[in-house]
Amino acid sequence: MSNALHIGFLLFPHVTQLDLTGPAQVLGRVPGAQVHLVWKTRDPVPTDVGFTINPTATFADCPPLDVLCVPGGFGIERLFGDGDTLAFLRRQGEHARYVTSVCNGSLVLGAAGLLAGYRSACHWMWLPFLERFGAVPVAERIVRDRNRISGGGVTAGIDFGLALAAELAGEDVARTIQLALEYDPQPPFAAGSPEGAGPALVARYRAAMVPRLAQVEAAMAAMVEL
Repeated sequence: MSNALHIGFLLFPHVTQLDLTGPAQVLGRVPGAQVHLVWKTRDPVPTDVGFTINPTATFADCPPLDVLCVPGGFGIERLFGDGDTLAFLRRQGEHARYVTSVCNGSLVLGAAGLLAGYRSACHWMWLPFLERFGAVPVAERIVRDRNRISGGGVTAGIDFGLALAAELAGEDVARTIQLALEYDPQPPFAAGSPEGAGPALVARYRAAMVPRLAQVEAAMAAMVEL
């Protein structure tokens, strides 16, 4: 019998690739881990920065997952009404040891009905939308609630990956992975959070994101029971 630890990431068009590749790089080093990048077909999938990533499994042939992870990205609104994707998440989430997300991927878990009554993180810009799915928004970099583990925006996926690695294989393994990746962030600017960035920069960014927020809100409003 295989002792593989099956870790599956939903790969969808216009995913924010670091939401996926950051934690995948970490979790792929957990002993016994087998990482699956899952989409409807095995055709290359475009990311939000233009290059493509190749799926390694489809919804039909993906094995039962120990860890289900949904990253975020500009393509999330297309998933809210995507019955095939939401059904796949429900099916895998029913039996997965951990149901997880990074960034606004938590909204997709919410759309699949997998976060009702759970505390969850999300990118700070999208955090309030979690309430629409019955989730409890929490403005933290990593949030654990029973078998739900979520990471905040984009780069929080690496922190999330290390925390999950510790859950799966112990803190010593997670520390070793962190050392191997030389993960010792020292950003040149203190602008990585609304508090650090200050109100003027936050206001400019919010203004720039108005069209994107409107698209996602419209997609949520158009959701039907699937």
